[in-house]
Amino acid sequence: MGHLDLTSSKHQITQIRRWRFLDFVSLIFFAAIFLFLVLVLTPFGDSIAVSGSQSLVASTTGAKRRHHLIALIEAGRNLTIPSCVSDAVDYMPCEDPNRNRLLSRDMNYYRERHCPPADERELCLIPPPEGYSIPIQWPASLYKIWHENMPYNKLAERKGHQGWMKKEGPHFIFPGGGTMFPDGAVKYIEQLEHYIPISGGVLRTALDMGCGVASFGGYLLAEDLLTFSFAPRDSHKSQIQFALERGIPAFVLMLGTRRLPFPAFSFDLIHCSRCLIPFTAYNATYFMEVDRLLRPGGYLVISGPPVQWHGLNNEWRDLQAVVKALCYESVVVDGNTAIWKKPVNVSCLEAQNEHGLKLCNKSDDPSSAWYVKLKKCVSRPSVVNGKLAVGEIPKWPLRLTKTPSRATLFKNGNEWFETNTHLWERRVLHYKKSLNLKLGTEAVRNVMDMNADFGGFAAALISDPVWVMNVVPHNKLSTLGVIFDRGLIGVYHDWCEPFSSYPRTYDFIHMASVESLIQDPVTRKYRCNVVDVMVEIDRLLRPEGTVVIRDSHEMIKKMNHIANAVRWESKIHDTEPESLGNEQILVATKLFWRIASSSQ
Repeated sequence: MGHLDLTSSKHQITQIRRWRFLDFVSLIFFAAIFLFLVLVLTPFGDSIAVSGSQSLVASTTGAKRRHHLIALIEAGRNLTIPSCVSDAVDYMPCEDPNRNRLLSRDMNYYRERHCPPADERELCLIPPPEGYSIPIQWPASLYKIWHENMPYNKLAERKGHQGWMKKEGPHFIFPGGGTMFPDGAVKYIEQLEHYIPISGGVLRTALDMGCGVASFGGYLLAEDLLTFSFAPRDSHKSQIQFALERGIPAFVLMLGTRRLPFPAFSFDLIHCSRCLIPFTAYNATYFMEVDRLLRPGGYLVISGPPVQWHGLNNEWRDLQAVVKALCYESVVVDGNTAIWKKPVNVSCLEAQNEHGLKLCNKSDDPSSAWYVKLKKCVSRPSVVNGKLAVGEIPKWPLRLTKTPSRATLFKNGNEWFETNTHLWERRVLHYKKSLNLKLGTEAVRNVMDMNADFGGFAAALISDPVWVMNVVPHNKLSTLGVIFDRGLIGVYHDWCEPFSSYPRTYDFIHMASVESLIQDPVTRKYRCNVVDVMVEIDRLLRPEGTVVIRDSHEMIKKMNHIANAVRWESKIHDTEPESLGNEQILVATKLFWRIASSSQ
């Protein structure tokens, strides 16, 4: 019988076990490498990367995820950005109550816009609410909207007796009333017309402060007055959302510590119907801001407190003193409504200055208004002020096409204005005839031009049943004053931040020269990424709405990749035959998608 070597056998068993262990470790190692390659190089890995982004407020890990996801999208990967959580249907990043309630309440600072850093903005698409329907078209939308598109009953319950709005079947209906005009905006406007030249084209641009559901501005449209209505996001939650759903120009905005984002001397009429702005507080700082915005010869209407209001005698006396110091002419005080006219001639103001009224420094640009603190001084009239006054500028609609005096402040301004006007006439004609867009139909009411220049795009649409929000980027030439002079409206904005509007509030969004919106004009470096801009456009756009983007071939190709990621149906077109340069046009439609309900 042979000898059994137990020591050798044990050694062999140990070696076998070691090799098995090493093989197992190697298997894990190579499997990890394989998985890494799959995650980085394949659409499957891209999908996994996308699916990790779900919460509305991003963590540090979420910030890293969003950077990785943006890089993959810009690289042309076939990705779809996920939807946000279902309770984010009305999310406005810069008006988020959860963020703003932690801020100072001094001068209502906490109710102004406060945007989260880019890394804290979750990269996801805002879903429509359950039961959402394509909005009712203009002009029927002035009187009724779908209840389920914004099923918030608080305003109807609290203001129904004043004629603001009521719930009726599947609709909210709008009788046209307001707190100070419960019998309706039409009768109220007729009363004002006894003292103000509302019809006839003398007045065109109006600002309605604390507008409620914007019935005042909605009914002024019949008089060819284009009213910019604003209110903050407050306990009523959805005033501006209701206004925009109705097809009325409106904007989420708070008069707090900063200038409103408009140029000086822009509005022919400023209106406050129980807007509850303390005009004489803080050394009349708020009234100075109203004065900055009101065109010389323009009208100011305050209806409600403190005008002859019980218990507010001191406030009413102080308001009258401020108005007198600014040389405003009292047109009428009728019950709780007061109307004043701003002077055209500044000689009275200069005399008042000798008696202690503080004028702003000559170095202050009164039209600078993007994140500019309110001034406790009176804005000095512009060098072209004499040509800006109501009654001296052309009547509407002539003022739309006549070169405004403020255009002459720019180099070759007259030629630039004429060229811009004719250029957009040709381009819009091409849009309608060759691209089969919905412009000019009842399907398009709320329109935005993200890079408005002199407002030529909006001017070319003037015969269509639309209104246009002309956005002038804050870091470009300040052409917004020219836009207001020609009888159009708009705001300053920085497209590296979200816009102050609710989701699903525009039918049509137009953008030309994407890079100029996000590029530093000096260093030429990107201040933010174009994916975030596209996600913000998607937030603002209504389902089945249209986006038109003009840019270079290279940028359009990139934007087309991103369009797929935000679930748009897109197509690239050539520009009009007369167009020069390396441009193409991307036309995209936002698809109507929903989050699957829990029951499904």
